[in-house]
Amino acid sequence: MSGGAARRYVAAALSRCRARGLPLWEPLWEPPPARGPRPLSGRGVAALSLLPRRHLSSRNRLEGKVLETVGVFEAPKQHGKYETGQLFLHSVFGYRGIVLFPWQARLYDRDVASPVTEKSENAAGHGSKEVKGKTHTYYQVLIDARDCPHISQRSQTEAVTFLANHDDSRALYAIPGLDYVSHEDILPYSSTDQVPIQHELFERFLMYDQTKVPPFVARDTLCAWQEKNHPWLELSDVHRETTENIRVTVIPFYMGMREAQNSHVYWWRYCIRLENLDSEVVQLRERHWRIFSLSGTLETVRGRGVVGREPVLSKEQPAFQYSSHVSLQASSGHMWGTFRFERPDGSHFDVRIPPFSLESNKDEKTPPSGLHW
Repeated sequence: MSGGAARRYVAAALSRCRARGLPLWEPLWEPPPARGPRPLSGRGVAALSLLPRRHLSSRNRLEGKVLETVGVFEAPKQHGKYETGQLFLHSVFGYRGIVLFPWQARLYDRDVASPVTEKSENAAGHGSKEVKGKTHTYYQVLIDARDCPHISQRSQTEAVTFLANHDDSRALYAIPGLDYVSHEDILPYSSTDQVPIQHELFERFLMYDQTKVPPFVARDTLCAWQEKNHPWLELSDVHRETTENIRVTVIPFYMGMREAQNSHVYWWRYCIRLENLDSEVVQLRERHWRIFSLSGTLETVRGRGVVGREPVLSKEQPAFQYSSHVSLQASSGHMWGTFRFERPDGSHFDVRIPPFSLESNKDEKTPPSGLHW
């Protein structure tokens, strides 16, 4: 079953469960007894990893990938938030993960009409709608390392990058397998496995407690790490806009400041997700960025694709995500631009990248400490 087919199966199973008014433990599917690990004891909707367990040889007459039973689905939360230790499958990228802690972000969604829709001109002369942000929950999560090689819709395994406190002013640090996930992207499940996620930080950050729900609780090291590195971990703003059924979501992160040649250089990471909301296959061909700095400079960047790739967005693989970095010689600025896509008939169209601010945490004086407690 392909990743797209698996996602449709999961969505259909949950939809049938809700439509029929069934409790989520009512069995809707039983995995074949000859393949994969035994199902969990008791009855439940099997939570399937959307990523491959193994490839079958041609003589099996079964092409593609086999799904692995990893737990039992729980009802997605319509209200409230998921707690630390919640296991989940990512509804778009299919990986297994676990929630470390939530963030309350401001979502600026240009697809939602605001009471005020007057045009405004920013400092660089770029016209855009006045958009009012609303609070939305995102989560800092760990990605299961077993799934990372199979996340084909990402340019790399997501990582938190930052400038750490180090003598080498050029050093850029990264902690791989850390992601930021929107509330609606989480498909929660439970498991009896005491180490259900393989990640080098799992047992450092979390411990098993069978008396708790979920049964994985934060260690003191996780709380200390979050508190100490809060300015560089925090997700504060999310920007979203749709053009021609292609939705672009941008999340900027401040990384820190460095002194170089008697001046200050401020760094940001920005994470971009492209989603095809239509059934027509399209391919990203070009990017066109404009980067405005509070120092008064305006830079234009054009190039083929993104991060060396020209991803195809189809019904089976509707999304692609990547991260990149930008530096300014000022404590703030903003970026905007367009992605050029190509249709199967060879025609092109431009998709707007919503303008977003680059803001520094100027009041924070302690640089991030990485994994040193």
